Amino acid sequence: MGRVPEDFAVVVDAGGTIAVWSAGAERLLGYGPAEVVGRPAGDLLAAGLPESARRHVAVGHRVATEVALRHRDGDRLVVRLQGTPLSDAGPGRLWLVTGAAPASAAGRPEPGSEALWDLTLAQLPVPVAVYDREARLVAANEVMAQVMGMTVAEMRGRTLAEIEPSPPFDEYDRLQRQVLRTGETVFHENHGKAPGETREHAWSMFMSPLKDETGTVQGVSAAVFDTTEQYWARQRLAVLNDAGLRIGSTLDVSRTAEELADVAVTGFADFVTVDLLESVAMGDEPGPVPPDQPVTVLRTAQRSVLDGCPESVVAAGGTIRYPVGTPPMRSLTGGRGTRHTAGEPGMQQWIRASQARAESVTKYMIHSVMLVPLRARGVTLGLVHFLRHRTAESFSEDDLLLAEEIVARAAVSVDNARRYTRERRTALALQRSLLPDRPRDMAAMEVAYRYLPAGSGADVGGDWFDVIPLSGARVALVVGDVVGHGIHASATMGRLRTAVRTLADVDLAPDELLTQLDDLVIRLDREEGPEARGRAQDASGEVGATCVYAVYDPVSRRCAMARAGHPPPALVTPDGSVRFLDLPAGPPLGLGGLPFESVEVELAEGSLLALYTDGLVEAADRDIDVGLTLLRDALGGPAAPLEETCDQVLRTVLSDRPGDDIVLMLARTAALDSGKVRTWRLPRDPAAVAGARKLAGEQLAAWGLAEAEFATELIVSELVTNAVRYGADPIVLRLIRDTTLICEVSDGSGTAPHLRRARVFDEGGRGLMLVAQIAERWGTRQTPTGKTIWAEQSLPTGAHRA
Repeated sequence: MGRVPEDFAVVVDAGGTIAVWSAGAERLLGYGPAEVVGRPAGDLLAAGLPESARRHVAVGHRVATEVALRHRDGDRLVVRLQGTPLSDAGPGRLWLVTGAAPASAAGRPEPGSEALWDLTLAQLPVPVAVYDREARLVAANEVMAQVMGMTVAEMRGRTLAEIEPSPPFDEYDRLQRQVLRTGETVFHENHGKAPGETREHAWSMFMSPLKDETGTVQGVSAAVFDTTEQYWARQRLAVLNDAGLRIGSTLDVSRTAEELADVAVTGFADFVTVDLLESVAMGDEPGPVPPDQPVTVLRTAQRSVLDGCPESVVAAGGTIRYPVGTPPMRSLTGGRGTRHTAGEPGMQQWIRASQARAESVTKYMIHSVMLVPLRARGVTLGLVHFLRHRTAESFSEDDLLLAEEIVARAAVSVDNARRYTRERRTALALQRSLLPDRPRDMAAMEVAYRYLPAGSGADVGGDWFDVIPLSGARVALVVGDVVGHGIHASATMGRLRTAVRTLADVDLAPDELLTQLDDLVIRLDREEGPEARGRAQDASGEVGATCVYAVYDPVSRRCAMARAGHPPPALVTPDGSVRFLDLPAGPPLGLGGLPFESVEVELAEGSLLALYTDGLVEAADRDIDVGLTLLRDALGGPAAPLEETCDQVLRTVLSDRPGDDIVLMLARTAALDSGKVRTWRLPRDPAAVAGARKLAGEQLAAWGLAEAEFATELIVSELVTNAVRYGADPIVLRLIRDTTLICEVSDGSGTAPHLRRARVFDEGGRGLMLVAQIAERWGTRQTPTGKTIWAEQSLPTGAHRA
């Protein structure tokens, strides 16, 4: 409590306007007479007068009470003043305000009350009062009079409910009567503002019966102890416990900052802001804070005891610039928390640098500030501002220690969230870079897909998908899910996707491709397990995956597919009915030694295939059968654009943010027009080569592709010659006009040719070299009856591709 100069004197007229201002008043509050004379005295109050003081003023009685005043520099000053009405003021009452006189000794008990008064300890430096058998005050010491804001004479003979007719004094009156009735001591604790106080205190009250020699209750003594320090110590401990429970519940930087602000506001501050370095908010590694350069921070979170944080001058998500030399900048670079009052020169300079900030400090009477840097593992992450305006007391050294402890705990959680954010973003970027950018335009089918990474509570998974064009206008579809999460799962996914593309180029059947992929997963597991160096052949089981692989041929409209521990594909027929294909489940990839089986299905033109990962249909709060039922419902009905169908499926099947990665791929099949495919069976006779060239030339002319006739006849000649010379019956020539011109020659031999460079005197070996030079792509694939050698050419410029 501030000390009042002896020459402090202020005269206030009946309208509450200051009429006289002494030199002592100027020294106490910093205002000169010219600044305050003629102004309302209420402008100098930092808080309202105590209730008891207002009552005394209203009836014109002298009053001595605590008053919270506002210093010229913005500080809050609590002093004890005395107001005395001047009797010769004429029709209007003048008040003389001075420093309160020293506490006088307690009044003597009236005759007849000496026996009761002797049972009390009148000289205790704590509030003490004595009440008779009717719960009316008999005597009280001066400390009690100061707390109540009334003289002993004013309170004598009245009950507590009559002295102060407001809560919680009605409860105190009830407790006194309980003591008189039962004769048992009552202990009561309360936190609030006494009538003669400007600040809240914690009070521990003992109401004890006063008994005579016969044991008869003659009255009640009330001894009140100020336990504010103990109360705040318990509050600080509770705040620390609360911080341990509430801060760091998620791995989200913004949410962690909000939890810190929530704990502080519900604990000991009136307004809290959390400003993070921009790099930290983005999840990047923060660098050292340069002391000689301004720093820009991001307002990540803010909380207030007032709805909507009206004190804030920057919205959450906005940026703030800390100039060099300002208190926030010094605290940020110094790495230690600091306490300030609003009236400090350095703080005043910082406040006045922003008109909005200055107006907010004045309007909401912000008087005490703590600045505590967020630091974890030796790195500065940001700065936390703690402010008080509704709480009368300024922040203490214990408050600063509490704030530093809470911020230190929160800083570790913020740094963990930042590291997680960076790793997740890296994994997600890696995963997205390994997935297709957009569906390709293909005559065989129309494709649309959705990829949803896991929610914020889990790492990025290893789900992947791909659409792979194959020879003969065929298309391969693959969807897979790697076991685990994080960068390791994303990297494994990328290796498996690459392997699938490589194996697909070899034109393996679905079951054979999964067998090769299974061997690859086993090798990866042996190489990457935690004990890989000391283990030569045992698998750890840490690398695994599920997969479904399908190959669709638009010429035959047949689709061959196999799966390895993956959910079955859904098929939607053109009439809108939905069923899940009965594919043999197969073991997950990485187990080894177990077979995979392919199933071939004929699809009507316009059928819809839905391939997906288990994250779509599985959820913690429901059975997988429920998810499959929802998927069936979402896919059924009249045909709609694939993009709309994808969105419809996600809206129907997903109830919340996914806990695992999700891939959904929809493919609507098409069939090549019979007019775009021509097939001829050729005899195994060298003379058939010329006939094959002629047939090809005539067909190209019919398709309007005469420009490609020479190159195509040359390719047909070499491939048919190769089949006649080295192959077996039956020999079949097929031309396909798709987005490219495809030439295929099949025969009954399983021996595949190899491209090699012919030597000078070799008679053969130049045919495939020639084909490779003419065609854009060429290759060979095995068939149930032998092999097929194929070559693709671009359509001539201007050719109709429909």
